[in-house]
Amino acid sequence: MNLPLPVSVLTGFLGSGKTTLLNRLLRDPALVDTAVIVNEFGEVAIDHLLVESSSDGVIELSGGCICCTVRGDLVDTLAGIVDSIQTGRTPSLKRVIIETTGLADPVPVLLSLMGHPALMQAFRLDGVIATVDAINGLATIDRHAEAARQIAVADRIVLTKTDMAEPPADLLATIRRLNPGAPIVPSAVMASVADLFNCGLYDPATKTADVGRWLRDEAIHQADHHDHDHDHGHHHHHDHDHHRHDHIRSFSLVHDRPVPYSAIETFLDLLRSTQGERLLRMKGVIELAEDPSRPLVIHGVQSMLHPPARLPFWPEGPRGVRLVVIGDGLPEDYVRRLFSAITGQVAIGVPDRAAIEDNPLAIAGFRA
Repeated sequence: MNLPLPVSVLTGFLGSGKTTLLNRLLRDPALVDTAVIVNEFGEVAIDHLLVESSSDGVIELSGGCICCTVRGDLVDTLAGIVDSIQTGRTPSLKRVIIETTGLADPVPVLLSLMGHPALMQAFRLDGVIATVDAINGLATIDRHAEAARQIAVADRIVLTKTDMAEPPADLLATIRRLNPGAPIVPSAVMASVADLFNCGLYDPATKTADVGRWLRDEAIHQADHHDHDHDHGHHHHHDHDHHRHDHIRSFSLVHDRPVPYSAIETFLDLLRSTQGERLLRMKGVIELAEDPSRPLVIHGVQSMLHPPARLPFWPEGPRGVRLVVIGDGLPEDYVRRLFSAITGQVAIGVPDRAAIEDNPLAIAGFRA
């Protein structure tokens, strides 16, 4: 059995079809030897398929939401999986799926994984999968900030109930604004688990990452988004002033040349220390001045940074620095100015890196 095991977090709002999707996925032979951590909430029952296999691979959590009241139990449960592997009680396990409750913010689940040294050795985040209801999704996102955060931090988005209704253009536009880079998979045409799994940020076993695809997707959608904002900026923002999710958004930071590791370290330290609570997720690939042939892959959740990993070679596409930043109330202008200063991009009125290191508050737009 290869450690660390890939962990997928399956999230989505109440009624968006998470359990239905999970049951369908678990019938696929590709997901044999998968441990599923299911959070029981109230009287909501899991499907018979999961009940029948509960003694083998399904671990049910009760007493509340996985990411808040049961957060300690999630760590204990994952530690129990590690123990059962090491003692030989679970001889063949290939992956873990954590299904959160519909009301859950997935960010604390990610923090639980990344904030525990022992779990970091045994598990690696394969990705966050979010289900969105094609019929009721837009209303849900407008009413519930949690639904918007689920979409914003996702690596894959599954549009459910597409067999019953064509998803409205406004819903697709909202998803793209919240998360420009994640592939959207209609559940009605999903062919295999390959669409949703093995989208890992970094796989130490194969020393590969999905960075090429998600960075290309992000760049394409971000360009489209900026074009749209430029053409319809005032009208666009006026229309959405009343939406609860306006403060949740994703954007890219791009620098086309290698940078010293110390510069990236300074940027990440300042960003996490000044904006940690507003920073939902961050992921990226970096060309280092010290060793440009081997890209550095980074992944952060709020103020916590996964230990950076090095890939043996670059994926196809542009090099330099490519970062995707997902924030909730994150001041984009401040982050861009900080990035420009640290990477040495000349801009009028922006202090240089030495001035920033001496006084992080020198960046205009800083909010503590």
